[in-house]
Amino acid sequence: MDKLTPKRRSRNMSRIRCKDTSPEIVVRSLVHRMGFRYRLHVHKLPGRPDLVFGRLKKVIQIHGCFWHRHAGCPHSHIPKTRIEYWRPKLTMNRRRDKQNEKKLRKLGWDVLILWECQLRDAEQTRQRLRGFLQGSSSS
Repeated sequence: MDKLTPKRRSRNMSRIRCKDTSPEIVVRSLVHRMGFRYRLHVHKLPGRPDLVFGRLKKVIQIHGCFWHRHAGCPHSHIPKTRIEYWRPKLTMNRRRDKQNEKKLRKLGWDVLILWECQLRDAEQTRQRLRGFLQGSSSS
């Protein structure tokens, strides 16, 4: 049983964004402070990656653990209500992510996937970003 009324649930769901999310802002801020410049959500690339470093031929995707089904993460669960809706939706999100990553790599782009739960450790995230952006291979 859902703890929220249908009206409240609808309001909550309508406020979920796909751009300018808190995790995305955190990563953008870290990358900018490191001196890297990027473009946001380039429509010509598969999956419209969150951050695109054209000169470096690298992209960063920031995935929410719930929406993109982060394996082993406690935030990656199927809701107890409307399972018949959520299971296929979340499965398709994950399948689409894998297809877009494969397409990007085939086009010669290096791809870094950052999960929302990993961003809690700012120093580790900074090191990972620096290694990816300054390195010559993908992560």
